[in-house]
Order: sequence, then C-alpha cells, then structure tokens
Amino acid sequence: MKILLQFPDGLKQKAMEYAKKYEKEGHEIYLSASSCYGACDIAIDEARALKVDKIVHFGHNKFGKLDMGVPVEYIEFRVDIKIKDLEKALPALKEYKKITIGMTVQQSHQFKQIKEFFEKNGKEVVSNKGQLTQEEGQVLGCDAGAVLKNEDGVDAILFIGNGMFHPLAIDSKKPIFIFNPLSSSIKQINSEIEILRKKRKGTIVKALNCTKFGILLSTKPGQFNLTNAKWAKKEMEKRKLEAEILVANELEPLNVNNFMVFDCYINTACPRMSDDVEEYGKPVLTIPMLMELLKLMDQTKK
Repeated sequence: MKILLQFPDGLKQKAMEYAKKYEKEGHEIYLSASSCYGACDIAIDEARALKVDKIVHFGHNKFGKLDMGVPVEYIEFRVDIKIKDLEKALPALKEYKKITIGMTVQQSHQFKQIKEFFEKNGKEVVSNKGQLTQEEGQVLGCDAGAVLKNEDGVDAILFIGNGMFHPLAIDSKKPIFIFNPLSSSIKQINSEIEILRKKRKGTIVKALNCTKFGILLSTKPGQFNLTNAKWAKKEMEKRKLEAEILVANELEPLNVNNFMVFDCYINTACPRMSDDVEEYGKPVLTIPMLMELLKLMDQTKK
C-alpha cells in the first residue's frame, strides 16, 4: 500500500520511526514536509499528486464531517494526566458549584475519569461536544463549543492542558481557569481573554478607515470557505470599497503583503490567524468581526 504520513511540526521528529515501521510491513511510505496546524490541515495536495492509497495523520482526530476524497486514518497522541493531581485545582474552584470542563485531544480520552473526580469532590459537571470535535469536552483553537454551549448554566469553566492557544478560544465572561497537568498549577485567564477581546475591537475600529480589502481564502480542506469569501467581496463592493480574493494553501504574511495594495485583510480561513495582527501589520478581520465592521460602516452613513 502507498501511504503518506503527516505529522504536526511538534511531532515530526517521530516521522522516521513510524516510516520504518510501515516500511517493514511492506508499505511504500512518503512523509509530508508541509506545515500542519491541525486536523483542518490534511495534506490532500501531496496525497493526490502521489496517488496514495491513504493518509495517516498523527496527533489529531477527525475535524468535523469533512470528506477528504482520500482515506484518512487518524492516530492521536494521548498524554495521560495523573487524576490525583487535580486535587491541586480544587482550592481555586471552591466557590463554584457547577462547572464545565474542556481539554485538548491529548487528554480527551480521560474525560470520563476527570469528570468523575470533580463530581466526587462536590462539583456538578456539565459536558458537551463542539461543532467540529469528536470527543466530549474537546476544545479546538477554532471551536470551544464543548464548553461555551454550557456557558449560561455553569458558574465557572475549567480547561485542562498546557499552553494558551486552545483556552484563548473560550470567549466567555464566566470565570475561566487553566489547570496545567505538567506543573499541576491552576490560574484564572479572564484578563488575558479580555485583552484579546479589546485587541479585536481595536482592529475593527482601525478597519473603518480602510478602502482596499484582501480577502484571504485558504485551500486547506478544513479552512476552505469560498462562500464566505465571495460574500465578503460582494459586501465590500456594495459599499463602494475595493476587494479581491487572495488564494493560497498557506497564507503567509510576507507573501500576502507583497501585493502592497491592501490596507486590511478579511480572513475566511483559520479564525485564529486574525490574532496575528502584528505579523500582518494591518487589520485582519474574521467573518464575525467583518459583520461588526459592516454595522459600524452602515451606522456612520446614517
């Protein structure tokens, strides 16, 4: 069988080990050298060019209900946490009776154990799945629905994992805590989320003065949204503003800025790209941010 192996950048050092394993089983193996930012970013172009029988994608599980056109096998990299270490999270949560819990795919296989731990310690745990996720409690950088669906009915939100990328997707006014299983430490992150919220509002205000819009359209399978791109172009042109759709698999700030004509970008790809305003040096709007901008534009004309 001809197989393409794909790893996120943090796991590429394991690629040779797995390639040798599959080759010993008699398979013809290729390694994707492209960057990989998640299960939304499957190496379809390489797979089609090579005419492989399947892709083996490491580190994530299936993204939404995407039909890739090429068979994809997902192999998660699970990281067990010590359930007993969660005792160190209890003092910070003592005021909150009803909580909802989120985590990355690396810990989602332990969701049931984690939920039972908090229930045994007097908490009522509400759980759910996101729109694009497969596991209960699983949070993506672009989908925190597993916890936000429960937002109105809980006292606090707890995210279990290390790093800020995933928990910053939890845009809520409820108390939000991160428990880092590597350090067994817990901290509240509402101030960080508020900074990000204000940053996005500032981006929208800056975009009010823009007249030339580059609409970013990624061909990555889980990010391709031509409908939104065409809608955005139409809305800009209705308001006598210039707009063009820029298409690439990976939308790099340097390459995009080489056009040297756009003073604002509308991002229809990964919504978290819009947090990288400093890299682009110009306002970058998600579709929800664009909708806010359009309302402001229309209000100023009245």
